[in-house]
Amino acid sequence: MDQAQQLERGLETLGIALPDAAQRKLLAYVALLQKWNKTFALTALRDPAKAVSHHLLDSLAVLPYVTQDSLLDVGSGGGQPGIPLAIARPDLAVTLLDSNSKKTAFLQQAAIELELKNVAVHCGRVEHYRPPEKFAGIVSRAFSELADFVTLSAELLKADGRWLALKGVRPDDEIARLPEAVAVDAVHRLAVPGVEGERHLVVLRKTDAARRGED
Repeated sequence: MDQAQQLERGLETLGIALPDAAQRKLLAYVALLQKWNKTFALTALRDPAKAVSHHLLDSLAVLPYVTQDSLLDVGSGGGQPGIPLAIARPDLAVTLLDSNSKKTAFLQQAAIELELKNVAVHCGRVEHYRPPEKFAGIVSRAFSELADFVTLSAELLKADGRWLALKGVRPDDEIARLPEAVAVDAVHRLAVPGVEGERHLVVLRKTDAARRGED
């Protein structure tokens, strides 16, 4: 089975319908990532057979839970999950943030080559980032512990926004260490075709008390 067939079947399993043009763009992104990875070590995954499952499907499994109109991908690295989500949702304004200049150079080039008009790239640390507008959603894929993730990015999230944290096994110990100003909306178990082991999405929000404090 080639990558196009793997992507098509994986999307079907996830219940996600994407036009052919979007699927071609997703495969072009994977090819670009693999090309740059040879020089810049953007990702530890180097097996082409796992590129579709681990880079694309693992990112797109979050798509049904992305209901916002703006999204910040913290510690984007090679662009997951931000770039696949941006390809699947052209109406979603996605900002890719990473402190590694080589990685953001790749992200910028990928946005140009793939003609992703809805993608912006910023090089810097999340705690120092101060954009003109806050985000409706902030996503991370194994960026850090949940408490650090929400604490470092709290100033960037709208009062009624949501954090979306991709994790492996259900992180109950990390949830127990969350600050009082943060509440858990939901913990979704994700079944990603071709990815072994557990995958979870933790959806978080600011508590009512924390939101009132921002008013």
